[in-house]
Amino acid sequence: MATAPSGTLVQALAEVRDLLLGPDLVRATASGARRGQAPAVLKATLRPVTLKAGDRLQLVTEDGQRPTTVNLAPGDEAAARVDELLAEPFASWVVETGHGSLRLQATKKGAVLHRGAAVAPPAGTGHDRAKEHLIDPGDPLYDVIGGDAAKRRQVDAFLRALAATLPDPEQLPRPLHVVDLGCGNAYLTFAAYRYLSGQGVDVRLTGVDIRPDQRERNTALARRLGWEEHVTFVAGSIADAPVDTADVVLALHACDTATDDALARAITWDARWILAAPCCHKDISRQLRKRPPQGAYAMLTEHGILRERFADVLTDTVRAALLRRHGYAVEVVEFIDSAHTPRNAMIRARRTGAAPAADPDLDSLLDQWHIHPHLATLLTDPS
Repeated sequence: MATAPSGTLVQALAEVRDLLLGPDLVRATASGARRGQAPAVLKATLRPVTLKAGDRLQLVTEDGQRPTTVNLAPGDEAAARVDELLAEPFASWVVETGHGSLRLQATKKGAVLHRGAAVAPPAGTGHDRAKEHLIDPGDPLYDVIGGDAAKRRQVDAFLRALAATLPDPEQLPRPLHVVDLGCGNAYLTFAAYRYLSGQGVDVRLTGVDIRPDQRERNTALARRLGWEEHVTFVAGSIADAPVDTADVVLALHACDTATDDALARAITWDARWILAAPCCHKDISRQLRKRPPQGAYAMLTEHGILRERFADVLTDTVRAALLRRHGYAVEVVEFIDSAHTPRNAMIRARRTGAAPAADPDLDSLLDQWHIHPHLATLLTDPS
């Protein structure tokens, strides 16, 4: 791949614009943020498609919750939307065409352009009503882990959250160390490896579960898939499992304070990215039951079902605040539609490098509700 010298960002974006609106576009992706700026969306992907209504430029944007797709008519509509995207402060553009590929990386002085070989168009762009999957439903992975429609939907929802959290593959460390804490039967663990390795990422993935029989079962599945050199499993608790480091920490459906154990372990490792989908939230609910709030706030916890739902919100609010206190940018998003499971929140965190800092608002919240979060205790937090 050839690298062009630095040029002005305006000139580089003009070249990108010509490719995006040209006849040979295969696919283009904008992602990342320039220093001190934030685009309106996390990622934008463009590609030509052929629909019953004719040729269109399909735009998929990801805001951290769910993708949004629009199909733009050629001409003024497509050009106007492309110009809006180019005005966003994305850190990089990767454009693939039938004649070559171009990667734009924004710098302090302007931009650097990397040029590569041509990319063959996908076989067919027509897809009226066709649903895209990050892992094809016919992939051999599902022959090993099982895969009814509900499981495939959950896998796809998880992978979209993972894709929206991580930067482009070329910006990831090599190898990328991923640890799944409380992996259980590991079908999402295997899905994460299948997806990331399919994106060209050099992945080393470790699944942790307290049960030795799960380690043996999952190890056998990794061997059956031919992944045993890159996907390994250990038996142990989340807090004490023999794992030294992680770039990405997954904790999916870890029950009650097991999610706190996973978040604390991730912070101890200085993990760059964290995805946690909590399950039940019993700890704070018990504390609210033993010491209910006074005055008007007592109505929030008077009834058991309302107390449990409020405890869910309060628990994850505190977890997000504690992660921010320890140098992470945090989002709490919907993991999968509530029709699939009511436990559908996901905490996504990205390490910013900021030093741990006091948070008076969090301290006030904890004092007001008379709660002592398990995560704060694990982190030896003064609160």
